[in-house]
Amino acid sequence: MADISRSRHLEHEGRETGSFQASYELLEVVPRATQPHAVTEATRTGSHRLLFNRELSWLDFNWRVLHQARDERVPLLERMRFVAIATSNLDEFFRKRVGGLKRQLAAGVQRPSPDGRTPGEQLRMAREAVLEMNRALSLVWEETLKPALMEKTGICIKDYDQCSQVQQNWLRNHFLTHIFPVLTPLAVDPGHPFPFISNLSLSLAVTLKHPGRKTEHFARIKVPTTEARWIALPDGTGHIPIEQVIAHNAGELFRGMKVVHVHPFRITRNADLKRDEEVADDLIEMISEELQERRFAPIVRLEVASDMPQDVRELLARELTLRSDDVYEVEGDLDLVSVGQLADLDFPELKHETWDPVTPQRLLHEGEVKDRLNIFEILRKGDLLVHHPYESFASTVLRFVEEAAADPHVLAIKQTLYRTSDESPIVKALLRAADAGKQVAVLVEVKARFDEQNNIEWGQMLEQHGVHVTYGLVGLKTHCKTTLVVRREGQELRTYCHIGTGNYHPSTAKLYTDLGLLTRSRQIGDDLVNLFHYLTGYAPEQHYKKLIVAPRDMRTHFVEQIHQEIEHQRLHGNGRIIAKMNALDDLILINELYNASQAGVQIDLLVRGHCRLRPGVPGFSENIRVTSIIGRFLEHSRIYCFGNNGDPRFFLGSADWQRRNLDDRVEVIVEIRKKAMRSRLQRMLDFCLEDGASAWELDAEGIYRLRSSGSEEGIYGTHQLFMDRARRRKVSSDPPWDM
Repeated sequence: MADISRSRHLEHEGRETGSFQASYELLEVVPRATQPHAVTEATRTGSHRLLFNRELSWLDFNWRVLHQARDERVPLLERMRFVAIATSNLDEFFRKRVGGLKRQLAAGVQRPSPDGRTPGEQLRMAREAVLEMNRALSLVWEETLKPALMEKTGICIKDYDQCSQVQQNWLRNHFLTHIFPVLTPLAVDPGHPFPFISNLSLSLAVTLKHPGRKTEHFARIKVPTTEARWIALPDGTGHIPIEQVIAHNAGELFRGMKVVHVHPFRITRNADLKRDEEVADDLIEMISEELQERRFAPIVRLEVASDMPQDVRELLARELTLRSDDVYEVEGDLDLVSVGQLADLDFPELKHETWDPVTPQRLLHEGEVKDRLNIFEILRKGDLLVHHPYESFASTVLRFVEEAAADPHVLAIKQTLYRTSDESPIVKALLRAADAGKQVAVLVEVKARFDEQNNIEWGQMLEQHGVHVTYGLVGLKTHCKTTLVVRREGQELRTYCHIGTGNYHPSTAKLYTDLGLLTRSRQIGDDLVNLFHYLTGYAPEQHYKKLIVAPRDMRTHFVEQIHQEIEHQRLHGNGRIIAKMNALDDLILINELYNASQAGVQIDLLVRGHCRLRPGVPGFSENIRVTSIIGRFLEHSRIYCFGNNGDPRFFLGSADWQRRNLDDRVEVIVEIRKKAMRSRLQRMLDFCLEDGASAWELDAEGIYRLRSSGSEEGIYGTHQLFMDRARRRKVSSDPPWDM
């Protein structure tokens, strides 16, 4: 097995993982600024090498995801799943990031990015990086995982030509009975314009020759999605890609013509469309129109099979109005997102052991007594901090909403809904509450990327049941994760609240690491009342006692906390910051972190995804360390810890340190004040920082290195540790660790 602590993009080369950023020298940097944000201004001129490029940093994150597919410690079917995830991530990168850069290029934008690169330069660098990533994806799929699947299960992912005559006869019959009737071949000639091709659809380019006239013709076949991508042979020995079955039987579609070539291709459309909310009369209508426009949005990538003839590539590029650098050649199978279907094969020994989230002890024990206490009685005894997916979403957050919907003393439920699942139990509970006569108000964010249509449908369904639905604010996305319950208790109205880092999505709560606070705090409840007044009505001048809300005051709050640590360092020599987030790109906060590092503050940043900050630069960031944890679960929780001269302050909530979170979204962060909870959060951060199995360290040159403890055990580091601790708490008689 290769030394996985030193595995670059291509593990067989035995190098570190890191981006093409390392090939760009760090230019002269400016001294520490005496005025706030001066370094940020300097990064826009001569000192932009203090920052990594956002797009390449994002691709670096996908390299770390792809590494999971190459890591021999990971169960085989899970490695295949990571191939699908890495491919899906690339699709999103083209739709959002490349699409946005192309729109800038078309508009003539020449202003460089904060790291000093024009849109054209970033597109060229991204293409170089993606070409290498495509090769790595194909290599691990074709040369490693396919053979391993055959070795361990006897199932072969075959080419059609590798099948026996008996198998080919069966495939032909399957084609005629299950596939042929739904296919619609589309000719391209003066009477038949080039057909519309939908986003991310797999197609076949067919070259034909008329046997009598000797003329050549072209047609396109869309590979149907009604059939599985991988057709299982009846003898259980293999799976065949559906496009190969169609290609080898294409003559049935073009009787009287000779099929010369059949080659697969796939297109990706831009999802970064211009939106002007200020002039929109109806936000729902605007989003609906945008969804329609997205179907016909410009194409930003054409993927073709490596053996596709040059003339066919040129025809496709010409008809799709693409340049040669928009064409990406793929060795082997296209559309590896569908490899995720194979990851669901029934071989439990080749998957992770099933993880069943535990119920926090207070809810478990107090919920099983004969006279069951409701969750509000439990919360009156103390707040609850829950950690998903180690602790159950169903028995905590979902129970909170469902009991509120059923409780006759509950008068109102208010919630922000950014993403949720199909057949959402959260939405069903809100519908029951409305049907029972409770006042229910929901902010449904219709601008949640790629969930717009689902959220519009949820909003309309809620409205039909009498729920007060608001569809977001003009110019802002509502990204905070909050629920407010108003309950009559005696002569008083009491509030109960949930504030979380993740969406109200039962499925992702099993895959994402998130935190949530369930509290009866009156001050937090009052703040949430004011927040919902802001979200649903005309009340922009709100004041909050406990919540930190973006874009109103969150950036200012974090800057003040960083300045306070600089002061603690000056007076006591103990300045300390630990921040855990999904991504870091806000220039102002990066500048403040550089200032803190120069003052001697010790800073650890746990950043799962892209990171613009360059750690370890002498004179600027030598006191900053950046770590990324990639493993079984998707790190999604946001925790911010400031040392506060030995009395640490902890904050959690929905916001990353990204400009969009701090300026363009409604976000909520709450301080955790209970001593036991703070101790728990400190342990969480310590475990992440000590991870010796799934943590990647970023250096000043843009290279990520996988940290190794020298042990083959505990592959997922903190993830496995948290699962083990959750199991022990489940059977332990010790005091609960969920206060």
